[in-house]
Amino acid sequence: MIRSSTRKFGKVALLLIGLVGGGRAWAQQDHMFSQYMFNMMAMNPAYAGSRDVLSMTALYRNQWGGIEGAPQTTTFTIDMPVNRERIGLGLQLFNDRIGEYNTTGAYASYAFRIKVGSRSTLGLGLQAGASSFQADLLKVRTDQGGDPAFSQNISKILPNFGTGIYLSNDKTYIGISVPQLIKNKLTDYDSGVQRATQRRHAYAMAGFVVRLSPVLKLKPSTLVKYVEGAPLGIDGNLNLWIADRIAVGVSYRRNQFNSYESALMNGKVYDQDAIVGIVEVQLSDQIRLGYAYDQMLNKLQTFKLPSHEIMLRYELGFGKNKILTPRYF
Repeated sequence: MIRSSTRKFGKVALLLIGLVGGGRAWAQQDHMFSQYMFNMMAMNPAYAGSRDVLSMTALYRNQWGGIEGAPQTTTFTIDMPVNRERIGLGLQLFNDRIGEYNTTGAYASYAFRIKVGSRSTLGLGLQAGASSFQADLLKVRTDQGGDPAFSQNISKILPNFGTGIYLSNDKTYIGISVPQLIKNKLTDYDSGVQRATQRRHAYAMAGFVVRLSPVLKLKPSTLVKYVEGAPLGIDGNLNLWIADRIAVGVSYRRNQFNSYESALMNGKVYDQDAIVGIVEVQLSDQIRLGYAYDQMLNKLQTFKLPSHEIMLRYELGFGKNKILTPRYF
């Protein structure tokens, strides 16, 4: 067991350390975003160039705020269409911190875009890059000294590549992706049960816009997540756009984790459910600001751990006719 300064956060501290570094690999390893519908470049390389302008998005997520070592994620993506919008190019930079673990990486994306109708485009995407995985395990104090799992620090470069497809127009989108196909080893320590490795994550995403009135539009969307060794996770979202300038929304997230979290909660498998409030403001034709607040609905809610997420997007058109009003996806 990992020592904790307070009993209240003992189980949470164990979860933070055990997510990546224990004898068994944690199922959910990839980034988690509440505002996934505004940051799809981070999940699907085929999204590159789909907004028809040079688009830059920065997102910061502080999960389970209030405890030391809680997950923090920062991403920056930039993408644009080239060659008469037949090709999309993109770049993703990211940093994940959780406990003593730190992952920093970059991926470049290429999307071949095919017109499949007067208003729809099919993107076929590839991405490739690498991440630096660092774990300061020697800083971790355990009740039983000499634990071989924490006997040395970890420093690895993890190359990877992924693929995806994305079909969209100005009112609808649907996509499927597997951003990381290589199952890199995260540690050289082998417990004899299972070595910690990167798991493949598969995503299916879809959304559309319903016009309710001249000033109101409803935008439902969903994200289905599959990770090897874990059941499906599902995010459902409803956003109400007001005059194409302000959006208020709510999401419901349902994820299941494997034996690590089950063990933390006395061997009982439970869902990590959360309800999310989202506000989005189109400050100008080029600048969009978004904020999300997560409220846990499972047993972790007793710890009162808030999660905050902020998103900023800037778009640079090549001419007034290139800024399509508005771009919902």
